[in-house]
Amino acid sequence: MKSAWPPSTPPDPDGHEPSADLTEFELLADARCAQDWSDALLQAGALSVSVEDADAQSGCEQPVYAEPADATPRLWPRNRLRVLLGPDQAVGPVLSLAARRLEREPAAVQAVRRIAPQDWVRSSREQFAPLQIGRLWVVPTWTDPPDPSALNLRLDPGMAFGTGTHPSTQLCLRWLQDCLSPGARVLDYGCGSGILAIAAAKLGARQVVGVDIDPLALQAARDNSRRNGVRADYTAPGLLPAEGSSAGFDVVIANILANPLILLAPALVDHLAERGTIVLAGVLARQADALAAAYRAVDARVRLSVWGTDGDWVCLAGRRTSR
Repeated sequence: MKSAWPPSTPPDPDGHEPSADLTEFELLADARCAQDWSDALLQAGALSVSVEDADAQSGCEQPVYAEPADATPRLWPRNRLRVLLGPDQAVGPVLSLAARRLEREPAAVQAVRRIAPQDWVRSSREQFAPLQIGRLWVVPTWTDPPDPSALNLRLDPGMAFGTGTHPSTQLCLRWLQDCLSPGARVLDYGCGSGILAIAAAKLGARQVVGVDIDPLALQAARDNSRRNGVRADYTAPGLLPAEGSSAGFDVVIANILANPLILLAPALVDHLAERGTIVLAGVLARQADALAAAYRAVDARVRLSVWGTDGDWVCLAGRRTSR
């Protein structure tokens, strides 16, 4: 639930960084109204609102994980809303307008600070440094590889998900290194920046196809593949060959979230070759049994089990057995 802060603020239409200070202020809200306040503040003109645990780094801190398909957003008992306003916006009018939308009294402001203009692109790049995962190095395109002779994956994620820092991505990269057979046909469903597809190609896959619903992700993945000198095809889900129309893929890997993975079970299984392997990540340990049951319900020959763990996150893998 915690969003990046400060957020990436777009430049002006001429491509320059904002020339005036921005304003950030904070509110406290409980789980019942934090989302309502967030929505109302955005409707009132706030540039962004992040929701964080107000008790973070204290004895009352609670881990909370949420997914897009959750019927009710999961929030902490006490939430801190960090609200960013533009150079020409004042706290009072924005907060009053949000309160009127909610038909409530304005919430008490906890803190107000000015944020000087800065290069958000450069700031975000500083958070993405070369990272070693097994025998792979994930290296931003704007830095030099620490080990030029290593298996380097040069990456500029752009607006797409996937820099290699999340435990789920690392689990998938480790699975590819440990288990991918040379010459395999690989489908990366929800490819994001293309990090898993490119890794599969570098590790010896003979055919790699990446799928994503976001056109910006598909473009980022194509650009990253060119940078890495690997061949991979990227497409939207609806442009994949119809399920069952070909021999399928030897490996279907999807690093998304548990609820979407459950909904996608029929499609992912149908794209799987006989005796092919499904690899699923973006899954919490407590969700593993439900995910395995969903895929077994689609095809009883698909038996998933936990392949690896990293903190609360797990990677499930399983082969489709022969008839």
